[in-house]
Amino acid sequence: MSQTNRTQMPRVAIVTGAGSGIGKAAALELLRDGWAVALLGRRIEPLREIASDDAFEERAFAVSCDVSDPLAVTTSFDAVVARFGRIDLLFNNAGVGNPPGSFETWTPEQWRGTVDVNLNGMFYCLQRAFRIMSTQTPRGGRIINNGSLSAWVPRPNSIAYTATKHAVTGLTRCAALDGRAYDIAVGQIDVGNAHSTLAGPMAHGVPQANGQLAAEPLIGAEIVGRSVAHMANLPLDANVLFHTVMATKMPFVGRG
Repeated sequence: MSQTNRTQMPRVAIVTGAGSGIGKAAALELLRDGWAVALLGRRIEPLREIASDDAFEERAFAVSCDVSDPLAVTTSFDAVVARFGRIDLLFNNAGVGNPPGSFETWTPEQWRGTVDVNLNGMFYCLQRAFRIMSTQTPRGGRIINNGSLSAWVPRPNSIAYTATKHAVTGLTRCAALDGRAYDIAVGQIDVGNAHSTLAGPMAHGVPQANGQLAAEPLIGAEIVGRSVAHMANLPLDANVLFHTVMATKMPFVGRG
């Protein structure tokens, strides 16, 4: 396929965890911007609801995928290539929260449940995207990992979620370096308190480092969607390695 023909076709994105929250907001922003978007998630119904919007003119493709299953990731990504011909962007977004209670009481299965999605799943998606982007024509693409502010600063009783998000930062740094050889730009978006299932309880009060409970401000998930689209629309010779978008008055930059 020539570069001339390529520029006349929609750019192709995969968004994992696209059924709700940040993933849905990012997918909708990309669709409105003219991208073809594969919506991946464990539950197919909310993905199909998004994809059924006539405004997207069949540029939305709903695919059921559990990112913690490497075979499911391979099958889903290959289905996207079969549908659209290539992958220009992966928003590596799917994630789960911390198991309840103190980590002293967790079972091994609870620990692995968070690691399997937040770390292993993100790696499987990144790996498959690398394999496709490095060999397609024209070569290259962009990967944006969802890191979270927990990639930098923990909350009380969040050891599994925080450990996996710190590990995502390592994935981003290494993949950004390794991607240079294939024209693959890798960056990370760290989101603080955007409206989602995970962040919803913050409006009602969550534990602080001093032991108190406090309500925290939130921002709309659509703001994060616009940030993802900004990163996605950069030329491949430019990269946002780390981007933080957060509620202005949330307790992050002060002493906690």
